[in-house]
Amino acid sequence: MSQATELLAARRAPHMRIVGAVSAAHFVSHYYILLLAPLLPFVRAENGVSYTEIGFAFAAFNVVSTVLQTPVGFLVDWLGARILLIAGLAIGAAAFTVAGLVDSFWVMVAMFGLAGVGNTVYHPADYALLSHHVPSDRIGQAFSVHTFAGMLGSAVAPASLLMMQSLWGWRGAFVGAGLLGFAVAAVLLTLRDNAEVKTIPAPRDADANVAVGWRLLLSPPILLNLVFFVLLAMLSGGTNNYSVVALGALYGTPVTTANAALSGNLLLSAIGVLIGGVLVVRTTRHGLVATAGLAGIALFIALVAQIDLGSLALVAAMSAAGFCSGVIMPSRDMIVREVTPPGSFGKVFGFVTTGFNIGGIISPLIFGAIMDHGSPKLVFLLVAAFSLIAIVTVATLPRRTA
Repeated sequence: MSQATELLAARRAPHMRIVGAVSAAHFVSHYYILLLAPLLPFVRAENGVSYTEIGFAFAAFNVVSTVLQTPVGFLVDWLGARILLIAGLAIGAAAFTVAGLVDSFWVMVAMFGLAGVGNTVYHPADYALLSHHVPSDRIGQAFSVHTFAGMLGSAVAPASLLMMQSLWGWRGAFVGAGLLGFAVAAVLLTLRDNAEVKTIPAPRDADANVAVGWRLLLSPPILLNLVFFVLLAMLSGGTNNYSVVALGALYGTPVTTANAALSGNLLLSAIGVLIGGVLVVRTTRHGLVATAGLAGIALFIALVAQIDLGSLALVAAMSAAGFCSGVIMPSRDMIVREVTPPGSFGKVFGFVTTGFNIGGIISPLIFGAIMDHGSPKLVFLLVAAFSLIAIVTVATLPRRTA
């Protein structure tokens, strides 16, 4: 019995190491996305720049990521995911290290643009590596761990960056973040790219690869997934970025209470991801799971919009909406995988996850305008509406591409 257990553990060890390393890379990607936000006051004070000028750094990072992520997805399928993930980690780490060492604001802005190049690699390479190495009966749990690791990176970033700032200044915090990226890249270098799952390689002819790839990306199932990801980004952007100010304007909710409600939403979302990872291996009805979760988000957020719930009930409703949001995520990734032909994971995941960037660009314009026009209730109603529209994209999605 003991020998059988050891043999089973040995058989599973390779893909578990890949899941761990790829999840660590996803942790770094989310950590880097939040790098500037907690350090912004210190960067601004030292450089004597305006908030608008600081915005150039955010813009450089996000615009480069949006434009280049899909092309990088093609490269992942053509050249290999592991080497490009290592390169992306190294580029991001080097960019933030240089930004910390060089005393020039505009060099920092340029380095954020370069870090955007590194950021393009994570989603296509991560999902390709997981899809190539993890057995199909465990891929849903792998996606769950991967997503949770990214959320953990977002959660850890503010406190750890402020701690490094207190010790070494904001430049030292940038360099410390760079060392984190180099460390994870080194771990990936030690792993062999020995896929357990047989895949069909992408055509070696670059022109053929691009032509076939774009036909796939513009097919209805993939386009519907892109819209699905845009809607998810917009509803989360509305909740995460505007719920605190909207609650204050709508019900006079104290900032501490509104932030407690948002914290509950984010915490339960992380727990929901882990529960979703357990659920996703027990059913093939991933669209049904996503539909139920989206309906739950719409219900609880609409309740917040219509009723002044009071502190405890508000925190409970926002937390329940966060839980529903988290449960969706492993099924969300499985829905994409179901319509992706083998050998195309990089380009497809690179393309559909561009929806996060698109939604992240659009949602502040919409929700900011709503708040400027004094309609805080509409913030929550629109989040609920985006959830219901997302159900339509899932319900109309074919299970397989042609």
